[in-house]
Amino acid sequence: MINEDLSEKIADSLQLTDSYGLVLEVGPGRGMLTRYLLQKEFELYMVEADRDMVLYLKKHFKFSDHQLIEADFLKIPLDVLFDNRPFGLIGNFPYNISSQILFKMLEYKQLIPEMVGMFQKEVAERIVSKPGNKTYGVISVLIQAFYEGTFLFEVDKSNFSPPPKVQSGVIRLTRKKEQELGCNPVLFKKIVKQAFGQRRKMLRNTLKPFLKDNDQGQLPIFEKRPERLSVADFVTLTNWLDNSERKT
Repeated sequence: MINEDLSEKIADSLQLTDSYGLVLEVGPGRGMLTRYLLQKEFELYMVEADRDMVLYLKKHFKFSDHQLIEADFLKIPLDVLFDNRPFGLIGNFPYNISSQILFKMLEYKQLIPEMVGMFQKEVAERIVSKPGNKTYGVISVLIQAFYEGTFLFEVDKSNFSPPPKVQSGVIRLTRKKEQELGCNPVLFKKIVKQAFGQRRKMLRNTLKPFLKDNDQGQLPIFEKRPERLSVADFVTLTNWLDNSERKT
């Protein structure tokens, strides 16, 4: 990223509430985003796995030694890191592990009320996509089960040096007040992944492993394709299949 205005815009996109004043930046690199985050009143920490980038940040920015954590974000126990304190998550995320970062966020969703991040545009659109869209899929459902998503703005590849082959997009995720899914979360995840495994097929075909007999597959919901179902529909479906399993 070489556009200072965009970096500042991303930093300003965090809507911090009174419930937390702690922020973790993932992969600060050369500090284009860090520069503006350090100007904020919240308590900033950074996690960077690249040793060269760690040395660069220490040389060019002023912060306490404990604020920069040299580690792989995906391997850090986030509850231990901040002693179970809630924190905001932000970053120009490495595109090759962006989905893994999101699933890590879900694992610690009780600690992360908000996330602002830059992703490859197609991934950003998929995360916040609504039912009925071609981009709506597994990650859309699993994220939106617990977070409200907003696509903030597109970032043209000309804002990078060297320019990547893809466009980028910045999104904000805000955790929902209601964190109880209303169904078995493990089964919910399995059903969502199974349903989108062959997204062009109707649910009566893709969810056969969960159906006990052909009559079950005749219900109207099984005549739909997965991209037509909302999060609430998947919750209802999970409960229905879970109850059917218990009765057999």
